[in-house]
Amino acid sequence: MLRKLLFSFREKEIYHSIIESLVAALEAKDHYTKGHSERVAIMSYELSKRLGIKGSELESIHIAAHLHDIGKIGVPDKVLNKTGKLLVHEWEYMKMHPQTGFDILSKSKKLEHISKIVLYHHERWDGKGYPTGIADFNIPLGSRIISICDSIDAMTSNRPYREAMSFEICMKEIIINKGIMFDPVLVEYVEENLDFMRDIIEFK
Repeated sequence: MLRKLLFSFREKEIYHSIIESLVAALEAKDHYTKGHSERVAIMSYELSKRLGIKGSELESIHIAAHLHDIGKIGVPDKVLNKTGKLLVHEWEYMKMHPQTGFDILSKSKKLEHISKIVLYHHERWDGKGYPTGIADFNIPLGSRIISICDSIDAMTSNRPYREAMSFEICMKEIIINKGIMFDPVLVEYVEENLDFMRDIIEFK
């Protein structure tokens, strides 16, 4: 029994080391990603807990949030780090990153569930997202959670091409897009838990 527990612990350690290595690979390419992925992971984890998600599903969402942008490894540097508005063909490169992330993560059976959450994190409630255009409850719950948290952090972060929004203006945008971009029920949970969201954002 002890031997089995030790093996399980070592296996989990290796698993988390692989995750950390993947994140480090992306951070080496895109410095913006480090703080962003960490904050999205914290927000996604806390929101998931408040939704009553537990155990392996909670862990999967947390890890997927850390790795949601891993596919940006495949985006050319000149596109990823461009300071101006992306051209149409450059935007097409950016839109490929969820599929690339899925392709990377799905190589491992251990990461299969996580890879699907990553694949769909830019889908929209109204079906106008990417890469597949699926809608509402066809989008995995973890992907819907990460989508909101990703948007909140992106809007409240300074980028080379624009200044950060205030948290208040950001939340107005989230509420405006309730039932359009985002799961309406999840938006309501976010509205009920603004304090912890604000604390994470203001810790930048």
